[in-house]
Amino acid sequence: MTPQRVTLITLGVANLARAHQFYASLGWEPAETAEAVAFYQMNGLVLALFDREELAKDQGRPGAALGTGGMTLAQNFVDRAGVDEAFAKAVAAGATPLKPPEEVFWGGYSGYYADPDGHVWEVAHNPFWPLAKDGSLTLPTK
Repeated sequence: MTPQRVTLITLGVANLARAHQFYASLGWEPAETAEAVAFYQMNGLVLALFDREELAKDQGRPGAALGTGGMTLAQNFVDRAGVDEAFAKAVAAGATPLKPPEEVFWGGYSGYYADPDGHVWEVAHNPFWPLAKDGSLTLPTK
């Protein structure tokens, strides 16, 4: 098994019901839920939304102030229209727009928003990275 992999990404949220509603507005459906956590199956990995206080306890750091914004999650799309649509849908669902989609220095098109808990998402079209039919990304070989 390769050590270069991620199987689960967990986001601490202040209000699980609010977070669940936001992601449901984007079309996400949890595969499994429990009292303080919801798991979303994705292409080969899982995203979890975990009550922030309970997550700190689970980490062995009860009472820790867990932050946001120090990392970015990203979704790539096959074209600019997909980026614009995803950005608009997120903002309509309650996201905070950080940077509207625009042409960027590396030759693509991207924008950023923050979910209701401040987790930053990038929506992007990279013409140099083709996506598989299921939306997954494998970097092209050189």
